[in-house]
Amino acid sequence: MNILIGADLVPTASNFSVFKAGDGVSLVGEELLNILNKADYRIFNLEVPLCDNAAPIEKCGPALIASTYTISGYNALGVDLLTLANNHIMDQDNQGLISTINLLNGNGIAYLGAGETLEQAKKPYNFQLDGKKIGVYACAEHEFSIADDKAPGANPFDPFESLDHIAEMKGECDYAIVLYHGGKEHYRYPSPSLQKTCRKMVEKGADLVVCQHSHCVGCEEKYNGATIVYGQGNFLFDGSENECWQTSLIVSVNENGEVSYIPLKKTGNSVRVAKEDEAADIMDGFINRSEEIKQNGFIERKYAEFADSMIKHYLFAFSGIKRNFVYKVFNKLLGYRLTDWILKRKYTKDKRLALQNYIECEAHRELFIQGLRINNKL
Repeated sequence: MNILIGADLVPTASNFSVFKAGDGVSLVGEELLNILNKADYRIFNLEVPLCDNAAPIEKCGPALIASTYTISGYNALGVDLLTLANNHIMDQDNQGLISTINLLNGNGIAYLGAGETLEQAKKPYNFQLDGKKIGVYACAEHEFSIADDKAPGANPFDPFESLDHIAEMKGECDYAIVLYHGGKEHYRYPSPSLQKTCRKMVEKGADLVVCQHSHCVGCEEKYNGATIVYGQGNFLFDGSENECWQTSLIVSVNENGEVSYIPLKKTGNSVRVAKEDEAADIMDGFINRSEEIKQNGFIERKYAEFADSMIKHYLFAFSGIKRNFVYKVFNKLLGYRLTDWILKRKYTKDKRLALQNYIECEAHRELFIQGLRINNKL
């Protein structure tokens, strides 16, 4: 038994024609295509709706879309199962989701993690390999794609529901895989909360938890006999030249449930098996970070440093001030101290404490989010 799990497999303008042609060699190279062909089962994350009519939803961030003709590329790579539980599957509204589902059904590619109802979205997917029943459960953090009782979309991670779903799935299968679309982009370590969540998934029965969404290779944790992967990078997503997007890992599972990795390197608008020296660098970093998170208090300290580096970004975003040409000129003239000056004047200690309370307190946060949702529809 050999199951391969790749991350984001997304056609972009630079390779639409290659996907349309179903040219697997151009997309992933002959060596990687052979590896995929020899596997018993191939799982990826489809982080884009496949549709021909653009109907972008209102959201922050890009609304992705890829034409239905790109399905030829997925067929060429032998994709067996796609998770739709991510923050982009609803980018083209319900018609984009329906188009995607119909296209996958018509091409014999299974999917999970999204649906026209919440009940459909939260269903796991089971398959048989070598006499073993494999269960896969997929869920996503809350962004603009999430399904609820009244709307289609991706399966949300809900600690009051999702953990029970994992336990139920494990009761019906021999090996349980959880694909969790969450974690901070371009951060190679788990947050304290993410580690707690993934460990609880293991305690509920997951044999393997793979965190996707971060667009970077992260680290691994062995916990209670299971494996947690905190970030595997993209598989093929030519959307950024950020150094995090240049490398990735395929997660490989054998008949004994043992996990290994295949390092990949982005090459232009395609991906290839990493060369020996590249693979060594990728795995050395992965292994070193995996050792670091074993240290008592490391995850908390590292995340505190990261949070401190990001707080100005969030406060500035909440301020409503635009970084236009005038702002950039004055900021440069002031030695790039304009942001600090603005934030100190706009956010007094009392205001920062109030902001913390509104976000941290469950009652305030729930009310605040619901109010935003209502007002954003007006």
